[in-house]
Amino acid sequence: MSTKVTSMNPLITTIFTADPSAHVWEDGKVYIYASHDMDPARGCDLMDRYHVFSSEDMVNWVDEGEILRSDDVAWGRPEGGFMWAPDCAYKNGTYYFYYPHPSGSSWNDTWKMGVATSDSPASGFTDRGYIPGLGGFAMIDPCVLVDEDERAYMYYGGGSKCAGGELNDDMISIKGEMREMEGLEDFHEAAWVFKRAGIYYLTYADNLDNHNRMRYATSENPLGPWTYRGIFLEPTGCSTTHGSVTEYKGQWYLFYHNQDISGQGNLRSVCIDYLHFNEDGTIQTVVQTKEGVRSVGAAPTPNPLETTYSAENSTVGGGAKVSTNEQGEGFIHDLHLAGSYSQFDHVDGANGGRATINIAYATDERLAKLHLMVNDIDWSLLNALSTGGPAEFTGIASITVSLQPGNNNSIRLSGGRGGISVASITVTPFLD
Repeated sequence: MSTKVTSMNPLITTIFTADPSAHVWEDGKVYIYASHDMDPARGCDLMDRYHVFSSEDMVNWVDEGEILRSDDVAWGRPEGGFMWAPDCAYKNGTYYFYYPHPSGSSWNDTWKMGVATSDSPASGFTDRGYIPGLGGFAMIDPCVLVDEDERAYMYYGGGSKCAGGELNDDMISIKGEMREMEGLEDFHEAAWVFKRAGIYYLTYADNLDNHNRMRYATSENPLGPWTYRGIFLEPTGCSTTHGSVTEYKGQWYLFYHNQDISGQGNLRSVCIDYLHFNEDGTIQTVVQTKEGVRSVGAAPTPNPLETTYSAENSTVGGGAKVSTNEQGEGFIHDLHLAGSYSQFDHVDGANGGRATINIAYATDERLAKLHLMVNDIDWSLLNALSTGGPAEFTGIASITVSLQPGNNNSIRLSGGRGGISVASITVTPFLD
């Protein structure tokens, strides 16, 4: 059981995530729908493989796994990638996942707003095509607000233009036409709309060169006109900014991203801090912290299906070795050597489907990386933050993947960057 007291920032450290859209659904959990900066990056064009994260206490977060990738989009750009900032909405028993994606190789001229649906908030999504009439040059970053009267509104924009309109009951087509949102000052992208005390708030990223800030405006109507109110998030150290706001268990939060782990503006990490309002409804400047936010509930109970595979259970090759420490505990090392690997075979996937892999490691690198392969499928690079020493096995790199039923799954680790040693992996199939 976790002993974390605060969430810490960045919140998600094993993979790079950005553009968090946060929602609280009827099951009482808060969910983050984030974009995924693939590592190694190449600009922002390789972004792909959306993951969802959930929590019941704001401190312990579950990687729910991947819900959609460009390979699943039949109408999309032939080269894939460009799976940028998404959002999700719930109406009439269905979850609607909205994402921007180009339909052609000339990516910035061919944006469309894709839609995938599921009866579950974090799995089982199937692509349903795109919203007719939306898209075009630089029009990205969808946001959907389902109001208290069940009417739903779509907002999106880029290149200094923000548009909004009402969705039909099918949630995949626009009622009438989109119109430009009036009253916004220095709009760039990243529209997000929420409602508090009868007032609509539209937050967005501005055009400050190479260090966007977040601004906001308010209205008594979901489609404006808007009254500009000011800046509430100063630069995060990242060349972009993008955020969302939600209330959970009586407290308001801002979800955003920075580049504190990587130092690169195209390898970003999700953060959370408190959002406070003044008596007149204006937003106070958000204080960015390393500690993040405090727990608001009990830590999750352990899953009884978890199985740990120690270093001695693996097959090593290419220069990697298994040694034992003074306590007789095994660990895998020299994974950084060219061609080195450690493979765990006969991994039990229970009934198949989602499973979390926790990798126990040690490194004295500020940021080491492991390359993960599961059943010969490339899951790219995983981050391993410093544990303070090469024998301090206190680090956990965690990611949720898909496993086959039974015990014929294989998991292979190889070096990605920097010296790192692995003590074990723990595999925990989901109970669903």
